[in-house]
Amino acid sequence: MSSTRLGDGEKGCLASPPQKVIVVIEAQKSWWQFQGHAVHGLCVAPEQDSGCLTRPALLLVHGFGASTDHWRHNIPVLASTHEVHAIDLLGFGRSAKPADLAYGGALWRDQLVAYVRERIGRPTVIAGNSLGGFAALAAGAELGEKAAGVVLLNAAGPFSDEQSAKPKGWWPSARRSISSALLKNVVLQRLLFENLRRPATIRRTLNQVYIDKTNVDDWLVEAIRRPSLDDGAFGVFRTVFDIPRGQPLDELFACLKSPLLLLWGIRDPWINAAGRRASFQRHAPEATTEVVLEAGHCPHDEVPDQVNAALLEWLSTLAGDNGQNLQPSR
Repeated sequence: MSSTRLGDGEKGCLASPPQKVIVVIEAQKSWWQFQGHAVHGLCVAPEQDSGCLTRPALLLVHGFGASTDHWRHNIPVLASTHEVHAIDLLGFGRSAKPADLAYGGALWRDQLVAYVRERIGRPTVIAGNSLGGFAALAAGAELGEKAAGVVLLNAAGPFSDEQSAKPKGWWPSARRSISSALLKNVVLQRLLFENLRRPATIRRTLNQVYIDKTNVDDWLVEAIRRPSLDDGAFGVFRTVFDIPRGQPLDELFACLKSPLLLLWGIRDPWINAAGRRASFQRHAPEATTEVVLEAGHCPHDEVPDQVNAALLEWLSTLAGDNGQNLQPSR
């Protein structure tokens, strides 16, 4: 496993786009149906660069509560050389939020797999942050040879040994049971939801997980708040307390046939990134590449210049940049 660390001296965050500027023009946005539900997505490709079809496509997957907007600083740069897609997972962003879906890793895995097969139609690198990282890995394992690579940015998800571990002593067990009972109370859930979608709460939460807070701006806060106002948003929020943990990461790693890049915001306070990195090193495929960044839970938005550079460098090593024809078969 190869590893690279980028230090504080190399940060250099980009400024957020003004509110009136949109990363992609409206004509570039597209809608797609999955299981009868509308999915928001976009595709941006290099202008006048037919060579991009010899490179794998790139599909970006946001984390919990986020959307395609969270890739605001990545899409314009990555699309200078690659065909870039991004979609909102069902239940998030501008995608549908139906009440009758079994939200969880299996649904989002199947959504990504179907998108690659139906809308992209050629080998694709899937990159995901947090919850989107788990979905990206699961989709990459399911796609087999159709996955040109997987990129995980502070990915969520359990390992087998974590699933089997039980709390020791009576108090941790009792506390877990009490918390579970309280969080299944619909009144408490509603109060929590209303608080979490307040702009001040969103900003405070982002400030907890961004080490450099430059990009925690009004544009980002509104991008996260806006989908929470949609019909069905509270219903989706309620499901988070019952979402199954999903297939263990070590099992998914064992099924993965494509190259893997781990991009770590090593100062992530939510997931104990240093400890989690050690778990990934024990289970990830031997040829995995790692890049360690002095950032928090969302390195792609906190230090986008570093993430873009690391991702483009890694993409250049894949077979597609060495002349393999990755165009869809007709």
